[in-house]
Amino acid sequence: MNAVARIIDWPAEATDGNTQVLWDAATAARAMKGTASGDFAISGVEIDSREVQPGDLFFALKGEAMDGHRFVEDALARGAAAVVVDRSVGGPHILVSDTMEALERLGAAARLRARGPIIGVTGSVGKTGVKEMIFAALDRHSKGDAHRSVKSYNNHVGVPLSLARMPARTRFGIFEMGMNHAGEIAGLTRQVRPNVAVITTIAPAHIEMLGSEEAIADAKAEIFQGLEADGIAIIPADSPHYPRLRAAALACGANVVSFGKASHADVRLLDMVSAIGGGSLVTVDMGDRRVCYTVAAPGEHQVVNSLAVMAAVRAVNGDLGAAGVALAEMDGLAGRGARIEITVEGGTALLIDESYNANPASMRATLAQLGRTPAQRRIAVLGAMKELGSHGPDYHAALAIPIREAGVDQVFTVGEEMIALAAELGKSDGAALGKPAAFAHCANVREAIDAVRAFGLKRDDAILVKGSNSVGLAALVAAFGKQEG
Repeated sequence: MNAVARIIDWPAEATDGNTQVLWDAATAARAMKGTASGDFAISGVEIDSREVQPGDLFFALKGEAMDGHRFVEDALARGAAAVVVDRSVGGPHILVSDTMEALERLGAAARLRARGPIIGVTGSVGKTGVKEMIFAALDRHSKGDAHRSVKSYNNHVGVPLSLARMPARTRFGIFEMGMNHAGEIAGLTRQVRPNVAVITTIAPAHIEMLGSEEAIADAKAEIFQGLEADGIAIIPADSPHYPRLRAAALACGANVVSFGKASHADVRLLDMVSAIGGGSLVTVDMGDRRVCYTVAAPGEHQVVNSLAVMAAVRAVNGDLGAAGVALAEMDGLAGRGARIEITVEGGTALLIDESYNANPASMRATLAQLGRTPAQRRIAVLGAMKELGSHGPDYHAALAIPIREAGVDQVFTVGEEMIALAAELGKSDGAALGKPAAFAHCANVREAIDAVRAFGLKRDDAILVKGSNSVGLAALVAAFGKQEG
């Protein structure tokens, strides 16, 4: 069997039978500067007692409104190997002075024993998708020895938790880092200590807290502060903040690799054409070679994201062929581009699930992709974009332009912030480019579900559902994903 065949035929699960213990009691206790009540083996790490699996180590963390010590008995009943606590309890445990500090110490120990390169990913848009694509590529290359932060575990709790879960056998680690305020990524990147740091893009997400896109760029660029010696910074060449990001990376001693459509990009998009069954066939110039591959997820923004993936894979000496296969196989993630066939009047329709997150840049990108999606009618259910502060009304109203350009037939706006867009759509402007869309404003998701049902979805409709996670549009996706017409 040749190398290409081995890449393509590699199964989803590793088959070498190596299921070694994640931590033993003595090693974990020593790392956390705690005292173990006995000898036990740990196969996982968890902070939510409801998610505990047999063999897990449960951390009883203290929050502003909840103390995890209340759920110690529940965690043990679910099969936890032990619990990490700051007071003596019945059952196997590790006693520490502070459970949050203990989690950070265990994460630091996992990072210290890592035997392969670590990649950190941040950005205003696309960081979770890029993290998942890099993981898929390197997991295929390493035949199951890649590790990444799951879901969006990218904050002060999620990052050390994800590190603590990293097996000693890991050959590649990929960690997402997010923030709401300046200084947060600086703390996270010093825990992750990446060999490669990726910034996907800069957009006005969290502008309410930071005040300007320049400040957002500076906050994202904090990821370079944790880079290991001879680290590589991967940054978007097409961003207006490229010079700012590059300067920040160089100031931290990083080697800079840029990606995008710009002529100066180190990983440069040469061509993209529609692929059979959706997605894009992509040709990329990587300096010393050209690479062709397919990106299954539709949209130009996904193609640009794939350039960052290829840059990261090459930076850690991964297999570009394996990366191409992984990108060709990856569909959209739930809440982040998943394309769901739903049963409607007369047949089926396409529901595009972008319900997890929204900001002005991602809204424009997904609306443009909706406009390129074959459909009898194009429908957009758009929830409020959060954390835009005083800029919010203008950003929401400005969505009228990409809606018209995409040829959207019907818009449902959801949430108080979306009133600005509804007002803009209600204006009569014969000079505006594109056709005007019919619209209806809904105060909440429940109203939106009722309004869409009353509107009546039909065969060959394409429905985009997008908004900030707190709006709750995942409930609408679930409601129509289960309907039977």
